[in-house]
Amino acid sequence: VVLLGLALGHLFIMHVFNNIHTIDYDFVAARYLRWFWRAYDLLMLWLAMIHGLNGLRTLLDDYLKAPARAFAVKSLYVVGILFLILGTWVILAFQPAVPGTIQKVPGTF
Repeated sequence: VVLLGLALGHLFIMHVFNNIHTIDYDFVAARYLRWFWRAYDLLMLWLAMIHGLNGLRTLLDDYLKAPARAFAVKSLYVVGILFLILGTWVILAFQPAVPGTIQKVPGTF
């Protein structure tokens, strides 16, 4: 239920209230100056990864036989944990440049 609320909030904030022309590095850098948005994104990352990994584990349990299933589930957990660590590190360690100082490449939005 929490993940659903976070995902719907993300959908409205990023895709309804803002458009592709306003969401850029400066937009994210300004958001990440406040710890609320980092915590919001971190919680959504963790809940979504746990939800997705659990769904994949269920599918693997249903369709694979014993030896292949054990290897696939262990591999899934290793990859999932690596993505969680990487995503958490990116969210927590992100040091935004001063908004407005990033040079735009000509020909891009």
